[in-house]
Amino acid sequence: QVQLLESGGGLVQAGGSLRLSCAASGRTFGGYTIGWFRQNSGKERESVASINWSSTITSYADSVKGRFTISRDNAKNTVSLQMNSLKPEDTAVYYCAARLGLGPYGSWGQGTQVTVSS
Repeated sequence: QVQLLESGGGLVQAGGSLRLSCAASGRTFGGYTIGWFRQNSGKERESVASINWSSTITSYADSVKGRFTISRDNAKNTVSLQMNSLKPEDTAVYYCAARLGLGPYGSWGQGTQVTVSS
């Protein structure tokens, strides 16, 4: 399985931006669909965005469309999540995860905290 490590979280004011990175190691990165998820305390984990291995298919939660952009660089084994116009409700622990084809997300990172102050 591929191992994932998130970075880039932090504290930002509402309206600001952050860029999260998900670095993969352990095996070939290509072929995996990568998803970003988030979870706030007391809430269920929600899907934020995903990107397939060739970057030809991306998807976004309605709550982040037009504000977040997912991208990947297979040569560098990284997936990024550019987050603009951040809102306090974007506050959560953000996780990246990997899956092959339409299977379940079987590899998860440890998460990175994003806090947006009002």
